[in-house]
Formats: sequence, structure tokens, C-alpha cells
Amino acid sequence: MSMRPITSGPKHHWFGYYDKLQFDPSNRYVLGMEVDFEHRSPTPGDVIRVGMIDLADGDRWIELGDTRAWCWQQGCMLQWIPGSDSEVIWNDREDDRFVCHVLDIHTGKKRTLGYPVYTLSPDGRTAIGADFRRINHMRPGYGYAGIPDPNFDILAPDDVGIHRVDLKTGEASLVISIEQVAAIPYPHGDISAAKHYFNHLLFNTDGSRFIFLHRWRFGDAGFHTRMMTAAADGSNIYGVDQYGHTSHFIWRDPEHILAWARHPSHADAFYIYRDGTQEVEVIGKGVMTLNGHCTYLADTNWILNDTYPVPRDDGRVQELYLYSVESGRRRELGEFGAAAEYTGEWRCDLHPRSSPDGSLITIDSAHGGNGRQIHLMDISAYQAS
Repeated sequence: MSMRPITSGPKHHWFGYYDKLQFDPSNRYVLGMEVDFEHRSPTPGDVIRVGMIDLADGDRWIELGDTRAWCWQQGCMLQWIPGSDSEVIWNDREDDRFVCHVLDIHTGKKRTLGYPVYTLSPDGRTAIGADFRRINHMRPGYGYAGIPDPNFDILAPDDVGIHRVDLKTGEASLVISIEQVAAIPYPHGDISAAKHYFNHLLFNTDGSRFIFLHRWRFGDAGFHTRMMTAAADGSNIYGVDQYGHTSHFIWRDPEHILAWARHPSHADAFYIYRDGTQEVEVIGKGVMTLNGHCTYLADTNWILNDTYPVPRDDGRVQELYLYSVESGRRRELGEFGAAAEYTGEWRCDLHPRSSPDGSLITIDSAHGGNGRQIHLMDISAYQAS
């Protein structure tokens, strides 16, 4: 099974996070971003290009626009609007505010909404977003440069948090504030003296609820996390995992969440959580042994996953594999060299993504020696076997 680059140097290309729609419904167009440099943090003046690769025309790069609101790990939240074969969305900065653009790739018509987005509902009508100013100062690499956090010295601000945006009208409202969630008792200690923020928002598969990670720091110490869910309108907030170490996650269906976390039952592992309850079961124990960017293929028997760089010979590699829920077995898709300079905020995680039908996957990787580029693999034979 071979993987090939679908972008090339001298410029660098990547997509970012693993839980966004990178492929259009036909599997022809693959979204990506283009940048002139690597190995440093973005500055307010850095502008990157937004585009797509045409797999039916020799992997031709088609430029769609640009953005001043981006980070190495999650880009500019570039993604296809669910259910559409023509509209894409991404975040940008205009003067002193972050916004998002919705572009029809066929007509070229673009409209701008006055709020940035993080995740879209499966029906493509609604988005929710976070305060990227706050994220940028709390965890560089995930927020956007260019606009200072107006609540820098406030532990739990009441005027920011999670906002809901109507993608047709652009109307938006704050549905959950940071102050509101910080006030929810934490069962393992007093967190009132910590500084709080939200990160990693994701709608479930029917749009009825969404996840957000509530994170906090005491001074310069590392962050702690609890995985919370809420109804689509921000009501009915529930603490699904409150043991402090939730990391990457994905919804399997409207009720169940796959996540890497630390739980008293099996320590650090992947778990299946049932939303609205404290039901939890370990999955892939002894097989999916390292934290990774997990996602389900169209057939939820298959979990696509990667690892952070692990030592191999004289260097480091990132592992890519499929895990079969039914058989409990792991099928290796490859190991990709990770040079030492790709570290910290500007590391190049694989962040594996799949096409809507699960037949194709892409990764971001610098293993080819041309800087970070997008690579494609056809895995349809795996599902047929």
C-alpha cells in the first residue's frame, strides 16, 4: 500500500486537524494551506494561502484565498461545509476581529461572517466557535496571533467562551461562558484560583450535542482538562470525563465518544465514553498503546490513528495504522520519519483524515525532505479484505 505526496515544494502545505472535512463529497478536491516558511511561530503579519488539490487533474493546486488567522496545529479551520459539494469555510482576521469566509468554489462568490468558527454541525447550518485570542495566550500553537486577549488578567471571563453562529444569516450569540463552566464544581479539587479557557470543540454525528474541553492552569504549570458536552444551544452541560487528562477524541455516534484519557480503571488508554453517563470502557488496550489523533472511517469498525514521534534507530518516526474494533487487531499503514526540528508548537503531526467514504486518507508529513506536505493513500483494499 503506497502513499504519495499530492503537494510539493518549495512552498510548504498542510491541512491541520483530523476532525474536519478535507475531501469534497466526490473525493476529487482536497483542501490545504500553503506557507512560505517553517520552524517559527506565526506573527500578525504572516499571510498564508488557502487552496485545494484537484486529484483528477494531476494534483493541481487551485488557490481559493488567504488568511491572517491561523496556527500550525489547526490551520485556519478550513473545511468543507457538510452536505455541500461547493462551499468551503475558513477563518481570517480583519482589522481588530476574527471572522470567517464562506466561498463557493464553482462560482467564486464569497461572503464573510463576523465570527470565527471551530466546528460545524452535520447539517451544515450552524457553527460554534471559541475565543482564539484567549487560546493563543493560554496555549500558543492553537490560537491566532494579531489580537491581544482583552481578558488576559481575568481568570474566568464572563463575556467570552463558546459562540454559536448561523451560517446562513451570520447571527451569533454567546451560548456558554468561561465563567459559567469554571464555576461548575470540579470533583478533584478547587480550581477557582486557576486561569481557564476552552479548546477543541466538536459536534456529534447528528448535531444534537457538542464536546468542548475545559482547560485551566495554575500559574505557569501545565494544563488540566475535563471533557464536557452540551446541547446544541449550550444548555444541559455534562462532565463526561473529569479525571483531568482527556486528550484527542472523536464521536463514534450521537452518544458515544472515543478518547485518549487517564481513567482509574486502566490508567492511560483509549476509552469509549457514553455521553450523559459515567459509563466507560477501555478499547484497544495493549494495541492502541499511545496517544494519537483518532477518527472513525465510514465503517465504524475501523479506527484510523497515528502516534506522536517515537524513537526508531537513530531518529524518530510517526506511526500510522488502522485498528479493527471487531477483531481487536492493528494493521500498519506506515512509519514516517520526523526530523528533530519539527517539535513543540510547530511540530508536524500526521493528523490522519479520511474521505467521506473511507477509501482515501491523507496525512501531513515532512518525511519526504521537502518540508511539510500533504500525502495521500488509497486504503479501500483494507476494507474489502
